[in-house]
Amino acid sequence: MNVRRKTKITTTALAVTVLAVIFLMPTAGAGQVIDRIVARVNGSIILQSELDEALSYEALLNGKPFNQFATEERRAVLDRLIDQELLHEQLKSSELPHATEAEAASQVAGARKLYPEAATDEGWQGLLAKFDLREKDLVSHVQMQIDLMRLVDARLRPAVQIDSKSIEAYYRDKFVPQLKQTGASEVPLADVSGKIRELLTQEKVSELLVSWLQALRSESDVHIPGTEVSAREYQSQ
Repeated sequence: MNVRRKTKITTTALAVTVLAVIFLMPTAGAGQVIDRIVARVNGSIILQSELDEALSYEALLNGKPFNQFATEERRAVLDRLIDQELLHEQLKSSELPHATEAEAASQVAGARKLYPEAATDEGWQGLLAKFDLREKDLVSHVQMQIDLMRLVDARLRPAVQIDSKSIEAYYRDKFVPQLKQTGASEVPLADVSGKIRELLTQEKVSELLVSWLQALRSESDVHIPGTEVSAREYQSQ
């Protein structure tokens, strides 16, 4: 995952509704935290602590306090964890190179620039602490997201074909009107056709990803404790 506020695939294409109510992690005496299972995916489990960590990443990306996530937002985060587990199973059988720590660290450094308070190392560490995150864990999280995006790209991008008519239509119907709205000078189609092609490709990949995830769910055993939702029911909602 490219750690940005506008990452399309990780915040839109993977965000389908999960049929479960997410509760806060229960606590026991002496300040001990009791972890619990919030979902099972083909025998693998997703723990409450993993969900809380994912919520922390979402909080950091959106600049929103952890405790202000609505129930629907928590459901969407759990849903993405389930989708990621399904994709991770596919990744195991692939021969794609894994993202290096340096690649992930570079993306984290780029994301850090989005936050003025993180201009200094002290400010950056303070920001991470605010969301109960460690930089090492953040880098590991980004490594996994890069791996998953490489899988999606390798699997789906070859099936996408964008013709010149689609590029011309986007330029005429969307690109030029947007330029006029901002008062910018018109840019020749030849100068932006490559960028438009890539944009349309990414949009198509996102659409194909939704279909692929639905197919994976229909073939999988997905259960959320406390519900009677099976993979097929889960997909049909």
